[in-house]
Order: sequence, then C-alpha cells, then structure tokens
Amino acid sequence: MPFGSKDKAYNNSRSMAYLTAEQALADYAVLLTDLKRNLSSESSPVVLFGGSYGGMLAAWMRLKYPHIAVGALASSAPILQFEDIVPDTIFYDLVSNDFKRESLSCFQTIKDSWKELDEQGNGQDGLLKLSKTFHLCQTLNTTGALSDWLSSAYSYLAMVDYPMPSEFLMPLPANPIKEVCRNIDKQPEGSSILERIYAGVNIYYNYTGTVDCFDLDDDPHGMGGWDWQACTEMVMPMSSSEGLSMFLPDEFDYALYADDCVKNFGVRPRPRWISTEFGGHNISSVLEKFGSNIIFFNGLLDPWSGGGVLKNISESVVAIVAPLGAHHIDLRPATKEDPDWLVSLRESELEIISGWLSDHYGARGGALFQRATNKDSAAS
Repeated sequence: MPFGSKDKAYNNSRSMAYLTAEQALADYAVLLTDLKRNLSSESSPVVLFGGSYGGMLAAWMRLKYPHIAVGALASSAPILQFEDIVPDTIFYDLVSNDFKRESLSCFQTIKDSWKELDEQGNGQDGLLKLSKTFHLCQTLNTTGALSDWLSSAYSYLAMVDYPMPSEFLMPLPANPIKEVCRNIDKQPEGSSILERIYAGVNIYYNYTGTVDCFDLDDDPHGMGGWDWQACTEMVMPMSSSEGLSMFLPDEFDYALYADDCVKNFGVRPRPRWISTEFGGHNISSVLEKFGSNIIFFNGLLDPWSGGGVLKNISESVVAIVAPLGAHHIDLRPATKEDPDWLVSLRESELEIISGWLSDHYGARGGALFQRATNKDSAAS
C-alpha cells in the first residue's frame, strides 16, 4: 500500500491512477526479481497463479515478462471480454442459463419480476411497500437501486455456484442457485412474485440469518477498486438479450457509461487500450505464435467463462474446462466435499506445471517432481 492505507489510496483519482494492470505487473516483476536476488535464488523458476482478475494478470504477465516466470495458471480469466471480441450478451445469458438449468419456473419468476417491480414501484406508496417486502433499512427513492441489488445477487450466485459451502463472496450453502430456486419455488400458493424473489435472494444476502435489514448503499464485496478500473481500462461491454436472458433487455450504451465514469471519478474510459496492450483479437493465432506455458481454466457455470479461452491453442497453451465448475474453483481450498472431477482436474494442472519445471531444470520425469503429481498432494 504505497499510500499507507486503502482509504488513502482510494481517496482520489491522483492516487488511484496507479491502479492499473500494467502497474500491477511491473510491481510483481520488481518484487519477484528482488526476492530472488535477496534469497540467492536467481535461477529458481517461478510459476504464476491467479483467479479472475488475478488470472488475467497471470496470463498477461507470462506474455509480458517471460523472463520472470516459466508459466502461468490463469483461472477464470476473461481476457476476451473486451471490445466486441465476444458477444456482449454472453455474461448475462450464462447467468440466466445457470438458473434455467435448476428450475424453469424459477427462471421465469425472475424474468417476470422486473415488470412487477417497476409496476409496484410506480403505484401508490409503492416504494414504501417494496422497502418493506425486501426488508430494506431505508425507504427506496427509485426502483433502480433495488433492481441493481437483485441483479448483482444473481450474477454473483452464478459465479460461486460451487458444489460445496463457501464464504468467498458471502456465506453460502453448496449449490446456492439450487437453494435460491428452491426457496422461490416452494413459497405458499398465493405468494406474490416479489415475495418469492425476496425469499430467494435472502439465501445470498442473509444465509446466516443474522441480517435484520439490508442497506443497498453498502458494498459487501469491496468493489471500489474494480469500479475505478472499469472506468479506465477494464471496459467490458455487457448487454442482456430479450430471448435467452432472465434480465430486462438492455443494450450497452458506451456514451452513458463514459459519462458515469466522468461523474464518479473524473476520468474517461479507454475501451480499446487493454486489447492494444495485451492482445485479445485473433487470440488463437497470436498465442500459438508468441505464447507458451499457460493453463486457462474455466468452469462453464461461471458467467465469466464466456470471455475465457476454452480451447487448446498449442501444446503448451492449454485450456481445461469443467462443465460443472464455477469461478476459479480449481484454486479454492480443498475440502472433503470436493467431487472426483475437481480432484482429477487439479492433478492435471499439477502434472502440466511439473512438466514446465522439469523442462526448466532439464530433468523431465525426475524424482524432484514426484510429490507434485502424487494424488494425495493434488488434493491438499
């Protein structure tokens, strides 16, 4: 923390200007170089690990600083979610698919809820009624804040739809989307759509049952830094389609997006900079020619997988895809509830990484790496 604290670092755009992917990679390069020098380990190989934004950094660092690290595991890294490289509806379509696969009636209830929310909000004392239905700490001024709150919950649920309990974003049960849809579907006959929606979203925001009321202005995920990056270089166009999506149809409006960034941070986005700096277009041919030793992991339940690398590009730039996997599940701590496919997946990653280390030392298959490919070690 170069400014002493997070609060000071996030205080204004002058200090936040250092919050860039390029600066992060340069900091890691200096840190690793100094560590190796201080530990008399200049010849020791380094492998990079990262998930989500960290996964993007891991892949990009391997490309930008190949002399610093011998390889990278880029887990759930949406390096293609920029500048019309993938369809801008893909994220919300995948979120919607996750709910539809659990329960068509749940999917439809959510899809119908937006109209109900808007109609009730525009009725007499509608905002007050909505505030009571959703147990909000303050009375709503508009329905927009409540819609955003609900949308965020659905998106985060899709990201963390793990087969085991987790506390990554919020305390959640195993298979949380199944639990949300179960709550929505099991409400007594005569329950309104919005009462069903509250029962479902309560799984995400209050699974522990300790929350008395919800403050929509509270940011439980600490996304302030990412909001800045999204307004500078991490511009990811996102829309929602009318047919496949359970969300309201919405077209990405760059002009409005940019104006909000100027209003909130005093900066205007650079939507083409990331693909200029790190690449993205024609990714297969580029990585085949210039990349090596990168594992791209994606779980197909994760909506960010729509912007990920899902196919092998070369012998050493490989994609591992888990149909039932969620956001960087391979990097989550191992548990007794881990399914066999996850244990096997981690073993495959370790085997590939061991090959990189063997190549570095010129001792492929040597006893030095037997522990890394041991089954017990892979699950630890």
